[in-house]
Amino acid sequence: MTVRDRKVLVIGMGKSGLAAAKVLAAAGAEVVVSDAKVKEELTAALQELKDWPVETVTGGYPEIKPGRFDLLVTSPGVPVWAPPLVQASTHGIPIWSEIELAYRFARGPMVAVTGTNGKTTTTALIGQMFRDAGYAASVAGNIGTPLIQEVAQQAGEHLFVVEVSSFQLEWVDRFHPRVAVLTNLTPDHLERHGTMENYLATKARIFRRQNREDYTVLNYDDPEIRELARQTQGQVIFFSSSHTLEKGVFANKGNICIGQEGNLIPVCAAQELTMPGRHNLENAMAAVAVGWAMGLTAAQMADTLRSFPGVPHRLERVAFIKGVEYINDSKGTNPESAIKALDAFQKPIILIAGGSRKGDVDFGAFAEKIQEKVRELILVGHTAPEIKETVLKTGFCRVRVVHNLEEAVKTAAGLAKPGEIVLLSPACASFDFFRNFEHRGEVFKKLVHSLV
Repeated sequence: MTVRDRKVLVIGMGKSGLAAAKVLAAAGAEVVVSDAKVKEELTAALQELKDWPVETVTGGYPEIKPGRFDLLVTSPGVPVWAPPLVQASTHGIPIWSEIELAYRFARGPMVAVTGTNGKTTTTALIGQMFRDAGYAASVAGNIGTPLIQEVAQQAGEHLFVVEVSSFQLEWVDRFHPRVAVLTNLTPDHLERHGTMENYLATKARIFRRQNREDYTVLNYDDPEIRELARQTQGQVIFFSSSHTLEKGVFANKGNICIGQEGNLIPVCAAQELTMPGRHNLENAMAAVAVGWAMGLTAAQMADTLRSFPGVPHRLERVAFIKGVEYINDSKGTNPESAIKALDAFQKPIILIAGGSRKGDVDFGAFAEKIQEKVRELILVGHTAPEIKETVLKTGFCRVRVVHNLEEAVKTAAGLAKPGEIVLLSPACASFDFFRNFEHRGEVFKKLVHSLV
């Protein structure tokens, strides 16, 4: 479908919706942009669109009926049961996510990364590998810049490395990455997907359009991800931090290695990675698998692996104050991610956790890990009482509940001793006090720096 002279409804005035509306308008579509929020809540978005030839609808959505619209482009935050999506489906009107729209405009191959945890770090690392090797490569998608915005800015042949969420995969059709990566899968966003089966099926849409000329990179250590090898038409490359593989990327005698037809190609020593934690070893292996599939040499990949510092809000080192290290892991928005953060360190930990609930989350394993790794626990946010109750059942009693993040940081600073770590890894979403996890992380960093 070409979009010139087509009537397109863009749902949502967030970053991706605004970017999609501008590209569609520039391509000659008749664009209506709508949002359920009232006008007063959308001042910045409406200001951004004021010079564009688009119609805006606030406080709801226009009626969806045959002949009114030829296409809907929806934003990640809009659930599949939202009335305009249901109405469009009923009338047979195509619905695209923003990444589907971007794919149709893109000039160049895509590497797409999804998974419950690790996708942001893996995406950023892959992008850096290709840039360091001299490729024209951009990182976009769920990681920050909307993919459609990045695609519109690149005129020539380009490689797009894209972080993709399950929400963005709900409405893809022709989306077809050259390399698709699934890092891992644990319960998350079940308030949206309902069941783990639905969540897995949505993630698997990332490789639905692949063929034998493409590659699917899968985590061998995750049984559900491993089974997806039966479903993809792409060439499967496994990575594993705990198994030796005949073909794939794995650890051998402390080195990240590529196994290929009986040959073992060392890339670099695992201890040379600047990012701490076993989960970051897995992220590095996934990135190596992509580089290998796309023709990078072991030496090229090793150069980046030895220098890549990680990404903000993922085990980000904030400050070293009076012998205490402060770590920002605000991206730890579910228990499994927070568990990996705790496992990344051997020093005693003062943990700040808690926030808003994400669906039907079980804090049991998180509580057990706290009992094993944490010296003092400071809880904040709506989930604090629930986490406290779960942790107390393990026999761990060094728990404090505070009113806000500022109080949490001050309390942690008062408890921490030289040689210890103060770690923010909430295991929860951020929407009780903050706009998003980035906002929470920035506030944490500001509070830490104010201690000096």
